[in-house]
Amino acid sequence: MLDREGYRPNVGIILLNQKNEVFWGKRIREKSWQFPQGGIKYGENPTQAMYRELYEELGLKPEHVQILGRTRNWIRYNVPEHFVRRESRGHYKGQKQIWFLLKLVGKDKNISLRATNHPEFDAWRWSKYWVQLEQVIEFKRGVYLEALKELSVFTDENKTSETRFLRKRQFKHKSKKSVKTNSEIISVEQEVMVEVKDIL
Repeated sequence: MLDREGYRPNVGIILLNQKNEVFWGKRIREKSWQFPQGGIKYGENPTQAMYRELYEELGLKPEHVQILGRTRNWIRYNVPEHFVRRESRGHYKGQKQIWFLLKLVGKDKNISLRATNHPEFDAWRWSKYWVQLEQVIEFKRGVYLEALKELSVFTDENKTSETRFLRKRQFKHKSKKSVKTNSEIISVEQEVMVEVKDIL
């Protein structure tokens, strides 16, 4: 299901544990690590799709998590043509995502990568909220940074740590928005915080 611009509606999940560490899954039979994500099916709203993907990829049920926040607007990324199936080239551009920030209120043992017959991950780990994103496939890095930054207002993360992290790296992100340098990313921090404070 694509929108008129060629983007597939999708949800992304940033899952925290009680230490504010973030869940990372290693894609099955690959070296890259990523957050859980998946397409929104016809008739679903983003929250319904999020809970479905949460179970399919991590084996977690609604009672295992608490929703802390979500992004206000769609965040888009383009998929390079060589990653696109030949029959989809020309009309498929990429994904547009609503991101959810969840807190695990269950236990690690509730996580199962084999909840379905089509697992997405073959390993997982907890990491600090702000980590370098070299482990993420390049064309998704900008989206990850944008989602982490917007949703950080719902965490107990120290803003000094966030700013220090952002100054270390500059990520290229091809989307409708122009590419921002580190200084430009930092300068819009206050604007983002105001925008997302009342989204729930």
